Amino acid sequence: MIRAALIVLALLAPAVARAEMRLPPGFTAEIYVTGRGEAPDGRVAAGIPSATSLAFDAAGALYTTRSGRRYRGGEIEELWPLLRFPPGGTRLSDLARHFYGPPLLNAQLGAVRGQELLVTTFDRDRGLGVLYRVVDGRAELLAGGTPPPGEAPLFKQPEGVGVDAAGNIYVADRQRGAVVKLDAAGRVLDARWLGLARPRLVAARGDRVWVAADGDTEAPWMNGPGEVWTIRGDERRVVLSSPPVAGMDVGPGARLFVADRHRARIVALDADGTSIEVATFSDGDAPRTLGWAPVTEATRRAGIAGDLFVVVTRRGAWSLNEILRISGPFDELIRTGPPAR
Repeated sequence: MIRAALIVLALLAPAVARAEMRLPPGFTAEIYVTGRGEAPDGRVAAGIPSATSLAFDAAGALYTTRSGRRYRGGEIEELWPLLRFPPGGTRLSDLARHFYGPPLLNAQLGAVRGQELLVTTFDRDRGLGVLYRVVDGRAELLAGGTPPPGEAPLFKQPEGVGVDAAGNIYVADRQRGAVVKLDAAGRVLDARWLGLARPRLVAARGDRVWVAADGDTEAPWMNGPGEVWTIRGDERRVVLSSPPVAGMDVGPGARLFVADRHRARIVALDADGTSIEVATFSDGDAPRTLGWAPVTEATRRAGIAGDLFVVVTRRGAWSLNEILRISGPFDELIRTGPPAR
């Protein structure tokens, strides 16, 4: 259920991020979205409800939502709306003002396509999943849902979504163990474009697609053998073997930037598996997901063009998150690597 009354966001000015984060020289971080929330033990703490995915539109609005919560005893189904924060998003009053679209079950924001948000949802009990296009706050079915009598559902537990330069859509179905390839209109091109254990995240840039899978790990917060794959034409290989990554997005230099929740860091991966450490966290802080603000006239005017935005948990309090904005010479960092310490 939506418990908006429990979370009231404060009127805030831009704030410098806490010192538990280490960045390369020349980079800065500030809190972009936060508020006054209620921690699990009932005390007041900084943050907004936990967020597991985020994305920007061309106008600089930031969208975020959360999927079903995973705990040791299983997973909790939860209805929750998308949230929409305008550029400069720390100046907030209450959470309900930022609800965008209808509440959806286990929603995950996958990608922005023009004026559309591509969002996946699933009903675990029924074994049915849906890919929606959300336009002006209205959700319209794009693929999946209840199949015709006698046919198997297209999706069971779709989560991550990516869109390549040709407009093809890639959906990671964790329960089916496959990435489904669709055309721009949502028609199936390949129901098993890539088969692997528990795929959960997808990102695409040009003709390259990146897929993160949890492998034998039952839930992404657990330590286990996760993988990140890169796919381009017939080239398919693992570029990272690690505990499951929490979030990822393609950034400068066509590198994949990964939120490594277990090792409390952000790294950038090249297609050959070369990695550069971008940020590290301490004192129980950890990145949960991340995304880039696009470079458009609107985002330039807002002063956020090309910046990296990261959802962070503070001191292991997973029910409340803050969103950080990281600015700096990312192109130079990718080109030369971090300075020696």
